[in-house]
Amino acid sequence: MTSSTTPDRLPLYDATAEAASSVVISRYSTSFGLASRLLTKDTREHIRNVYALVRVADEVVDGPATEAGLAPALARTVLDELEQDTERAMDLGFSVNPVVHAFARTARTTGFGPELTRPFFASMRMDLEQTEHDQASLDTYVYGSAEVVGLMCLRAFVYRAGRPTFDDAVLVDGARALGAAFQKVNFLRDLHADFEVLGRSYFPGVDVRSFDEATKDRLVADVQADLDRAARTVPLLPKDARPAVALAHALFQELNDRIAATPADRLVTSRVRVPNPVKARLAARVLARRGTLSARTAPPVTASPAPQTGGSS
Repeated sequence: MTSSTTPDRLPLYDATAEAASSVVISRYSTSFGLASRLLTKDTREHIRNVYALVRVADEVVDGPATEAGLAPALARTVLDELEQDTERAMDLGFSVNPVVHAFARTARTTGFGPELTRPFFASMRMDLEQTEHDQASLDTYVYGSAEVVGLMCLRAFVYRAGRPTFDDAVLVDGARALGAAFQKVNFLRDLHADFEVLGRSYFPGVDVRSFDEATKDRLVADVQADLDRAARTVPLLPKDARPAVALAHALFQELNDRIAATPADRLVTSRVRVPNPVKARLAARVLARRGTLSARTAPPVTASPAPQTGGSS
């Protein structure tokens, strides 16, 4: 047993927690893992820390907890405890859970707190309690499950540049829009699994059993509108964040294009993916353009409404 007076133990624990979060993103997401590599080391660590906590919480509600034998009520308790641990760690600066500890370090360093984590955990609880949505509940769900994650990442981007963020309506709107686009694309990719395995239907009035081309086209157009809104903000981000965000945008633009090209009857039985060689090509293109987007996905900046507290616009 080591002595309690041994110096420099916290930096070792911090580094171990960071490493744990890095493993989570590398195992779960090649797309976000690839995009995060284009960030500076400190910003990359913050993004990995955010992703890791979000992924762990998602696993409580999306399968592994059930596979481990947890009934919904117990999964709810586990999720509540994870939220409590997260808030305590953001307040105290320490958690015995390495992923929570790393996330709390990012939150404390970049300047966000329960105003973003509480909507996130509220949306995770909705997955345990609600299988269908109307437009209002979907907006609330997407805000908490995805848009606030975009805002967490935005805090990490602008913190390093020493810039304000939450009073910048254009940046906030873009971060929310990109988060919403990511979530809706994944809804479309997971239509079969969400409905058949998890018993969920996220899109209001959409029945997977009668999913048709007109419905698909409408949903793809909605995603494209979010992607276009997000594209406006990429040139306004700190310079060292632009390539990573541009690549993440390009990867999900590619997914949305592939969904648009996939027949509706196939979309409900298979998951659309971007092959690794295509990901590499997109990364090379983004690097060649130094983090700028093509004209197709970079409409001019226009006046943006003030950010709202919930729901997607």
